[in-house]
Amino acid sequence: MMALSATSVTATVLPVKTIPGTYGLPLLGPLKDRLDYFWFQGPNTFFKDRMEKYKSTVYRTNMPPTFPFFPNVNPNVVAVLDCNSFSTLFDMTLVEKKNVLVGDFMPSVKYTGNIRVLAYLDPSEPQHSSVKSFAINILKRSSDVWVSEFVKSVNAMFDTVEKGVTSDGSSSFLVPLQKCIFRFLTKSLFGADPETRPEIDEGGFVMLDKWLALQLLPTVKIGVLQPLEEIFLHSFAYPFGLVSGGYNKLYKFVEEEGKNVIEIGTKEYNLTKEETIHNLLFVLGFNAFGGFSVFLPTLISTIGRDKTGLQKKLREEVRKKKGVLNFETVKDMELVRSTVYEVLRLNPPVELQYARARKDFVLSSHESAFEIRKGELLCGYQTLAMRDPKVFESPDEFIPDRFTKEKGRELLNYLFWSNGPQTGTPSTGNKQCAAKDYVVLTAALLVAELFTRYDEFRVDDSALTITSLVKAVGIEEK
Repeated sequence: MMALSATSVTATVLPVKTIPGTYGLPLLGPLKDRLDYFWFQGPNTFFKDRMEKYKSTVYRTNMPPTFPFFPNVNPNVVAVLDCNSFSTLFDMTLVEKKNVLVGDFMPSVKYTGNIRVLAYLDPSEPQHSSVKSFAINILKRSSDVWVSEFVKSVNAMFDTVEKGVTSDGSSSFLVPLQKCIFRFLTKSLFGADPETRPEIDEGGFVMLDKWLALQLLPTVKIGVLQPLEEIFLHSFAYPFGLVSGGYNKLYKFVEEEGKNVIEIGTKEYNLTKEETIHNLLFVLGFNAFGGFSVFLPTLISTIGRDKTGLQKKLREEVRKKKGVLNFETVKDMELVRSTVYEVLRLNPPVELQYARARKDFVLSSHESAFEIRKGELLCGYQTLAMRDPKVFESPDEFIPDRFTKEKGRELLNYLFWSNGPQTGTPSTGNKQCAAKDYVVLTAALLVAELFTRYDEFRVDDSALTITSLVKAVGIEEK
């Protein structure tokens, strides 16, 4: 049976109900929910079980970090887990995004030079417009070299992986891929070549990994031995000093090698040099490098493990296009782009989205409406919201051609991985990812490069390891 369109549901008058769920007793309720989230259930079961218990996609619960070492964090949230309620997180007339990137918890601003960078600014704040406009500008400026630098870095990655498969029978692709991402992003966004600084070229991506990890550790399930994870990883906000050495080296690298981009920020957008550099590093480390490092390995693994004949279909579509691959050619590869969208739907790079009610308003799910009070924190678990059975047929299945043809293009209205719908446009008035379209096209370009170079490849089921590569006819050995 065809899934219902979300718009057809919201067109009806919905009954206003009390939001189900409870925060429990002070201290004990948040602590129980924290242990369920990290230890006894895990995020997916945590949200799904409560959704089934309350028979509602909107309910009250607690989100970590919580007691005892985060006394200034309010863990109380309203969970929103269907496409209708989830979309409210991006309506800037109803919600605000000030300091809620990872919920009520905010890492120390020491991680970003004592500056509240773009991701923590609400569109209503004057500085948001300047920094967002600057981010959009540097992306446009990078378009001339983005593709060429990406292809160059991807080919270097493939060379490394091929050598590993040839010599050892398999090769992990995570480290070569992260090096690839780091190199092409610094060259594209800053015009800064890390190869001029061996320490940055070889270790810059590790510096970013550590900088990201320490900020997010209190909020992320790692999966190591419990209760050690709870005691040592989820109970503290880690000091910036642990990663300050690496971050300061990256700052110096951008300061010295990205002077042209810094000048644009200071002269055209009235940012200080410090604001410019710290925002550039956050865009690089959190948005671009962090996002790609989560998403692209999942994309490669999903295609590499597929046994339905998808690789053959992708290969045929890619090789119909003659000449040099670029953004324009991959735009015409409908199955390639749909595969990218489907991986983003099932495995969004950022699973949790937050927003705080700007005013009192009525929130709608598919079946009911709920009164939200000003100041309440909304939490959307994107992994469930993007598996809404009233919007997506067979929502838990990987269907590569889901977003093809007219029906598939309509579904893009409900694909929210980028802090807004795929059909939306990033602007200074919203929080949608400035690089939304670049991410999709870059991922599509990676798939196209894969099937230009190889007839097929296989990925181990349990690790990010390529176990076989079949080179395309006419591709010479390096």
